[in-house]
Amino acid sequence: MAKVLEGPGMDLLAKWGMRVPHNVVVTSIDQLDHLASANVWMRDKRLVAKAHEAIGSRMKLGLVKVDLDLKGAVKATREILGKKIGTMTISQVIISEMVPHEAEYYLAVKSTREGADILMANFGGIEVESRWSEIKRISIEIGDTPAIEDLEKLAKQTGFTGDIIKKIAQFARKLFECYDQEDGQYLEINPLSVTSDGELIALDMVTMLDADAHFRHPDWSFTFASEFGRPYTEDELAIMEIDSRIKGSVKFIEIPGGNIALLPAGGGASVYYADAIVAQGGKIANYAEYSGDPQDWAVEALTERVAALPDIKHIIVGGAIANFTNVKKTFAGIIAGFRNVRTKGKLKDVHIWVRRGGPYEKEGLESMRALEQERFKIHVYDRYTPLTDIVDYALKGKAA
Repeated sequence: MAKVLEGPGMDLLAKWGMRVPHNVVVTSIDQLDHLASANVWMRDKRLVAKAHEAIGSRMKLGLVKVDLDLKGAVKATREILGKKIGTMTISQVIISEMVPHEAEYYLAVKSTREGADILMANFGGIEVESRWSEIKRISIEIGDTPAIEDLEKLAKQTGFTGDIIKKIAQFARKLFECYDQEDGQYLEINPLSVTSDGELIALDMVTMLDADAHFRHPDWSFTFASEFGRPYTEDELAIMEIDSRIKGSVKFIEIPGGNIALLPAGGGASVYYADAIVAQGGKIANYAEYSGDPQDWAVEALTERVAALPDIKHIIVGGAIANFTNVKKTFAGIIAGFRNVRTKGKLKDVHIWVRRGGPYEKEGLESMRALEQERFKIHVYDRYTPLTDIVDYALKGKAA
């Protein structure tokens, strides 16, 4: 699951026929001036300026400014851009038209094990959390589409009356279509409101999509938001791009301040090694994994990022006994990555700890041991060494 920021999330709603406020996303004051000259609504409407980042409680943090004219929006953008919130520096601001409204509603589609739930309430905004038990829902099985009649019934149960019942049922149907066709995991509109001409409009949006489905959506021009309260780094984005177009998987997230880098085989091993290191007082420098027998060039690209992390003293290349991943082949990618980074003057004082089993493990482990001839500080173990022993060795700074 990966989060999409508000601007592109609104664009997805509009793509599927739902009404949203006019909006633009800027990273500089110069962009705002240029866009204002091209968009009449920015000159004629009252505006809202918000930090366009994956961060909660923006209003409380002073990152939302409302009821602005264009001059006020420029001032607010200048105040918000570059502001530091914890480890995050605000790099984007979304400017949208301010839509006068009285009523606020709630609408969402959430993935479940059996399919999806459609959630609805005739209240919204800050009331939702305190009244969560009052929200109504219906469940949709995998492969099914909600009938308008069922959505109208849900609207009635929620407390809607009159003409709005049909309108909100149609809006909910469109939201589900967006969720279903765009590989959604969670789509939430809060608040959903009514314009002066009586039409429903989404005023704010939370969008979670399946990032691994990127290859099915060539029109996804947006970048997913980081889950760690900061923008993704260039290296993280590069590995995400590779991951989106290969069989198998490669993952990479940087964790500043650590001195033990991880290059595990599989998500289970990733968590296993991270927990073992932290439990013993060590500090990890990253999260990473390769799994599903990815191409060796993809593993090479991942290895280059892991091996080039700053201030690392150890690299753990660990995994259980693979079922079908070719150990020799993936190790060829890791070895190439190590060599590439070594030519740039790194890895000279870094110890590499290897533990792996699976198809062609003997040949793969022998190729790893051969790196000793190239003066790599490498320690290689087979399937008969317990998984976390190499964590003990790394933290103690000595091999068995």
